[in-house]
Amino acid sequence: MKVGITTTIPVEAVFAAGKTPVDLNNIFITAPSPQALVEEAEEEGYPRNICAWIKGLYTVAKNDPEIGTIIAVTQGDCSNTHALMETLMLVGKEIIPFAYPFDRDYDLLAHQLEKLIAALGTTWEETVQVKKQLDEIRKFLVELDYLTYAEGKVTGFENHLWLVSSSDFNQDPKKFQKELLEFLEEARKRPGEKEKLRIAYIGVPPIIPDLYDYLEERGARVVFNEVQRQFSMPYLEEDIVRQYQLYTYPYGIFARLKDIKEQLELREVDAVIHYAQSFCYRQIEDLIIRREIKLPILTLEGDKPGRMDARTRMRVDAFLDMIR
Repeated sequence: MKVGITTTIPVEAVFAAGKTPVDLNNIFITAPSPQALVEEAEEEGYPRNICAWIKGLYTVAKNDPEIGTIIAVTQGDCSNTHALMETLMLVGKEIIPFAYPFDRDYDLLAHQLEKLIAALGTTWEETVQVKKQLDEIRKFLVELDYLTYAEGKVTGFENHLWLVSSSDFNQDPKKFQKELLEFLEEARKRPGEKEKLRIAYIGVPPIIPDLYDYLEERGARVVFNEVQRQFSMPYLEEDIVRQYQLYTYPYGIFARLKDIKEQLELREVDAVIHYAQSFCYRQIEDLIIRREIKLPILTLEGDKPGRMDARTRMRVDAFLDMIR
């Protein structure tokens, strides 16, 4: 049985229950025509001035008869998720809510995890056992990230793709691990590229897929994918509650900034691209980021899925010219 997820959740519990997690975001953005999925949601009544991701998630979940249950993050992610849940209930989907406590309270987070485990029909012990198996894969993702920023053997897009896919391990951890090991074996043999401008990408994964290749063509490389790295649970913490307490994305901008600043220094970053999705409350956080980070920052806004428009390409070109 497939279980849809609206963002990264304790995926260990889903696997422990013998079910298959499906990150709806990844299915949406890799669809043959993501824009068609957005338009289908709008035809059913979703407003045009709502985040395209939400509309894409709705259509993906609605149209897949194998996804009967959705785990929706009601605190710590998109503020539109509540309405997304309600519209999916309207078309017959079962909803399991999950909330990350804003203050990162350990006991409240443990309670949420216990409720999730019970709702999925598994046990704490089985969930912890699955975590040990997934952590073996996460160790290799840490190496992949190191090959990106320290040795220049993995591109920014490759880094993005592998790390963002760890939210559900492409629905098959064994296959994911096999393919990851094959990729690492090939990447380790590559010559390193260190002469390019070193860019940090912070914010939610982009809805414009060609951004990374465009940067590479112009002599810049993303050496830090902030949120994607967080999806991979890079701290390898043994305590499963502590693992999702350390995960920065759901806990506000100041929790994220501590990690961002550490990584900017470690990775010797030259400049930052902050991506914000249109109609998202996280756009407001850009003013905090600009006050707290003492590096050149380019803020990009994406709306509909598709290639970069001419205006965005011109802004990227001007930014790169400025920092050379």
